[in-house]
Amino acid sequence: MLRTILKYGLIAGLVVGGFELVTFVAFSGMPPLKYGMVIGYTTMLIALSAVFVGIKRHRDVDRGGVIGFWPALGVGLGVSFIAGIFYVAAWEAVQAMTHMDFATSYANAIIASEKAKGASAEALAKLSTDMDAFKVQYANPMYRLPMTFAEIFPVGVLVSLVSAGLLRNSRFLPARRG
Repeated sequence: MLRTILKYGLIAGLVVGGFELVTFVAFSGMPPLKYGMVIGYTTMLIALSAVFVGIKRHRDVDRGGVIGFWPALGVGLGVSFIAGIFYVAAWEAVQAMTHMDFATSYANAIIASEKAKGASAEALAKLSTDMDAFKVQYANPMYRLPMTFAEIFPVGVLVSLVSAGLLRNSRFLPARRG
């Protein structure tokens, strides 16, 4: 089981980390907010398809075509955890390579978005204060690293739950015999 988790976690991590690096290099920094989230979460789902494949392989090869929900979920969460570590490492690499000030770019984009929606001067002032506090927090790796991990891991949990639920049924995509 550990070997499967490591193998498919590595695959998922390289995919999500590679896409992250390519995206930020292609955009020469942070992509526009509306595209960045779509690109980011689509990439996560593509990479985390390795969760499904890893659980299926473990079921079909290592466990004779049968797996319970909890062992399947364990494999999925292990793969997701490793992918999350790679995601965090890639994010730190992107920031180091591009010298990007993500917190400031993000804060400016949020403020501009609220201003475009017609937010009051009072609301914008409060938002600006909140964003200044966010920038201070984000500069601390003890805040930034878990925050980055929390972007991908819940997606991995969801993919793991769905995959474990489907693959616990040995008739769902049964192993090929022959």
